Amino acid sequence: MPLWRRRHFNLLGLSLLIQGVLQPLAFANARTLLVVGDSLSAEYGLPRGSGWVALLEQQLGRDKSPWKIVNASISGDTTAGGRARLPALLKQHQPSIVIIELGGNDALRGFPLAMTEDNLLAMIQACQTLGAKVLLLGMQVPPNYGADYSADFSKLFTRLAKKHKTAVVPFLLKGIADVPNASEQFQADRIHPNAQAHPRMLANVWAELKKLL
Repeated sequence: MPLWRRRHFNLLGLSLLIQGVLQPLAFANARTLLVVGDSLSAEYGLPRGSGWVALLEQQLGRDKSPWKIVNASISGDTTAGGRARLPALLKQHQPSIVIIELGGNDALRGFPLAMTEDNLLAMIQACQTLGAKVLLLGMQVPPNYGADYSADFSKLFTRLAKKHKTAVVPFLLKGIADVPNASEQFQADRIHPNAQAHPRMLANVWAELKKLL
């Protein structure tokens, strides 16, 4: 075989070999993004695939991103519940990024802010100990809970994020719950956003998440 043909054949074989090897490697090296949240992330009252976590997964798929999403959100969960569940989730999935969307149900149940902060701190530290980056999704409560409680609760997330060097979305429902037509973006219970609102929720998350990916 002429030398130039031999070289061409070898290069072609090497190219096919690389393609065959790199594709499985890319899949094997896919990094995991873990979401630990409550009903706002668990598609409560929504058609499957229309919640912000599912929309994020779809977006990453379109972008051919190597990130894999694990949604471990449970409707009604509190920071205490998330704290209890987190160690097993970290061990099982070994995520590189953890999104923590918890605290709203603590406020609805009138739990002490100190308890909520302690639980979130424990979750942050557990993630960081394993080398995972953390994104906190903040929440706000209506003023009828008391002006001081509402103000302190909304500041809780940014304070924790600043002190422990995590990313943060100060208010997950910004542009949804704080606009004149807010009622149009919620389900009948006026607590859970409808499908129309979830793309905006994803936009709020994406603004900070893209810096970590």
